[in-house]
Amino acid sequence: MDLIDVLNNAKNIHGILVQLPLPSHIDEKKIINAISEKKDVDAFTPANVGKIMIGDYDFLPCTPAGVMELIKESGIEISGKECVVIGRSNIVGKPQAMLLLHANGTVTICHSRTRDLKEVTRRADILVAAIGKPKFVTADMVKPGAVVIDVGINRTEDGKLCGDVDFDNVAPIAGAITPVPGGVGPMTIAMLMKNTLKAAKL
Repeated sequence: MDLIDVLNNAKNIHGILVQLPLPSHIDEKKIINAISEKKDVDAFTPANVGKIMIGDYDFLPCTPAGVMELIKESGIEISGKECVVIGRSNIVGKPQAMLLLHANGTVTICHSRTRDLKEVTRRADILVAAIGKPKFVTADMVKPGAVVIDVGINRTEDGKLCGDVDFDNVAPIAGAITPVPGGVGPMTIAMLMKNTLKAAKL
């Protein structure tokens, strides 16, 4: 808390990021809430989350912003499309749904209690997997031609990196798909730099 106070008041520091998860004896919420909203380059503070909700923001959470940039740069239209987000975390799932909604997508958020998950995901024109389970999204969950964006970073039993999507089996069905590693990950870092630059300008 003392360190965050020093950084909040340091003129030569423009962005503060707390690497989560924190050790169990540290109150994550208290730490995030202590960051100045003007330096919150992760967009995790309640003030910045609220601004995202109403669509009038300075910073976006880095991973959802990276996903939006990927969609935009690929020339994929969101407006009017059926968008499904698997996962409801504050870091990815919820803000991702908001950003797709701001872009006029019709958005459904799925989670561990969703009934008939396959039925819901198969309706998606744009499917974002952010559930944190290796190769969870299988070919039978994907509509042919869908845009599939894999936010997950997991390790298989043999230590290899993989996403939340069973890439090898889903790729032939998808209209577009992101790999893991090398897809959303580098975009997250680029968006962090973009936020930090914006914070410096502000």
